[in-house]
Amino acid sequence: MTSELPLAGFTVAVTAARRREELTNLLQRRGARVVEAPAIRIVPTIDDDLLREATEACITDPPDVVVATTGIGFRGWMEAADGWGLGEPLLAQFARAQLLTRGPKAKGAVRAAGLAEAWSPDSESSDEVLAHLLAEGVVGRRIAVQLHGEPLPDFCNGLRRAGATVVEVPVYRWVPAEDIKPLRRLVEQVCQKEVDCVTFTSAPAVASMLKVADEEGRRPALIAALRSDVLAACVGPMTAAPLERCDVPTVQPERARLGALVRTVVEELPRRRTRTVASGGHELRLRGHSVLVDGTAVELTLRQAAVLSALIASEGRVLSRPELLKAAWHDELTDEHAVEMTIARLRSALGPAGRVVQTVVKRGYRLAEFSHS
Repeated sequence: MTSELPLAGFTVAVTAARRREELTNLLQRRGARVVEAPAIRIVPTIDDDLLREATEACITDPPDVVVATTGIGFRGWMEAADGWGLGEPLLAQFARAQLLTRGPKAKGAVRAAGLAEAWSPDSESSDEVLAHLLAEGVVGRRIAVQLHGEPLPDFCNGLRRAGATVVEVPVYRWVPAEDIKPLRRLVEQVCQKEVDCVTFTSAPAVASMLKVADEEGRRPALIAALRSDVLAACVGPMTAAPLERCDVPTVQPERARLGALVRTVVEELPRRRTRTVASGGHELRLRGHSVLVDGTAVELTLRQAAVLSALIASEGRVLSRPELLKAAWHDELTDEHAVEMTIARLRSALGPAGRVVQTVVKRGYRLAEFSHS
C-alpha cells in the first residue's frame, strides 16, 4: 500500500447500478479498497402502458412546459415514442413547448433530439427547477415531468398546489438488484463499521439499503453507524434527501458528477476519519483500516484496526477485555482470548512500535505515553 495515495487505508462502498465500474476504478486509483454492493437496477418501461398513455396525452393535449430530469430518461422516452410511431408528433409538440432541463446530461439529450432548452439550473437541482416554475407562475399551465426512476411527489405536488396540471412520465424505474446478498452484507459491514464510507448515486439506492436494513432488523444500527463512524457521500441533494430525513449527515459535491463525488470523498474522508497521536515515542496515524507508523504504512486486519482505534479513542485510559470485545467484535459471540490474540498480532504488525500497546495486569490494555499529535 502506498501512503501517498489519498484514500490508502480506507474502505469505500459503492452502491451504484449504472457506471459502477467507473466509480470503482476512480476510487481504487486513489488507493481505496472498494466494496461493491449494487443496491438497484434500472428497468426500462418501453412496453409500459403508463408511458404510452403519457406519451399519447402529450400529443393529443400538448404540454405548455416539458421538464427533462435525466439524459438517459429523455432518450429512452424518445426511443419508446419512435418505436410506437409517435416520435415525430411528440417532437413537434415539444418544439412548441417551454423545455426545462435539470442538468447538462438532460440538456444534451434534448439537443440531440433537435430541440432547444429554455432554461436549466446551475445546481442541477429539481428544487431549483420547481422554484423557477413557481416564480414564473403555473396557474392553468399543463406541465409534463419526465420521472427518473421514482415518483417526484414534492416536485409534482408543488406544481399542482400552485394551479398546474401535471402529466407524470415514467420512462424507467428502479427495482432491487437481482442478487441482494452483497447489499445485505454491506448493511452488516456498515453496522459493524467495517467500511469507512458509503457512496450513493441515487435516492432509490438509499431507499433500497434502508429497506434491506429494515428486513434484517438493523435499521437503528445502520443509522447509528452512518451518523458516527461511516461517512455517507451522495452525488447530490436529491440522493441525500432520504438519509437527511433520518438525520444522517452527508457530504455532497457542488456538481452532481462521479468525478466530483470522488473528489469530495478524497477531501472529506481523510479529514474526518484520520486520527493522529503520539505514543511511546512514535507517531501513529490511523486511516481507516491501516496505520502510518512514523510515516510508514502498515496494513491491519479489521479487528486489529478496531482495537487500535478503540485504544486511540480512550486517550491513554485502560480498556478492559470486555470493552475491547464490544468495540471490535460488537458483542458477537467470542471470548476474551480473541482480544489477547488480536493484541499480540497488532503488536507484531506494528513492529518496533508494538510496545506502545501496553498490558496493565488484571485490568486490560492502553497506549503508552499518549498525546494528540
